Amino acid sequence: MVDVQLQHEVEQFLYQEAEILDHRRFQEWLDLFTEDAHYWMPIRSTRARGDEANEFTREDENSYFDDDKPMLARRVAKFDTGFSWAEDPPSRTRHMVTNVRIRNGAGTNEIAVVCNFIVYRSRMATDEDLWIGEREDLLRKVDGQWRIARRKIFLDQTVLRSKNLSSFL
Repeated sequence: MVDVQLQHEVEQFLYQEAEILDHRRFQEWLDLFTEDAHYWMPIRSTRARGDEANEFTREDENSYFDDDKPMLARRVAKFDTGFSWAEDPPSRTRHMVTNVRIRNGAGTNEIAVVCNFIVYRSRMATDEDLWIGEREDLLRKVDGQWRIARRKIFLDQTVLRSKNLSSFL
């Protein structure tokens, strides 16, 4: 049985993160990550029944994202350079987080959190993207505040029709 107060605290943290991203406060978003953070999104492929275990690439294989915090910081910094054509003009996003489930963590300060998400992005007059999936986060208490130590993003889609993946999920 999950502690109701902890459940509420974790949900509020994830909702706050969504708001930060939707308002393009990317430096503030970076501050939500631990220094040793890992942000990873494997590639999904359609597999025959019985081969579902190989549906996603492994961490040592190709992926859409395989970033540490310094790489996330470089991606965020690029938005301010004027050379990020994929975000000029900037995208408008709406992050929706739901079905938040708390699992056992790896230590006394850590908890594993699984949630479902939908990210809607619109840009220019006609560009629209919809990414749907599940995230597995490892949250760690740092100076009394939750921080993201690890994020694994599993998209439901096997084919991405997006022109780019410049948004954070």
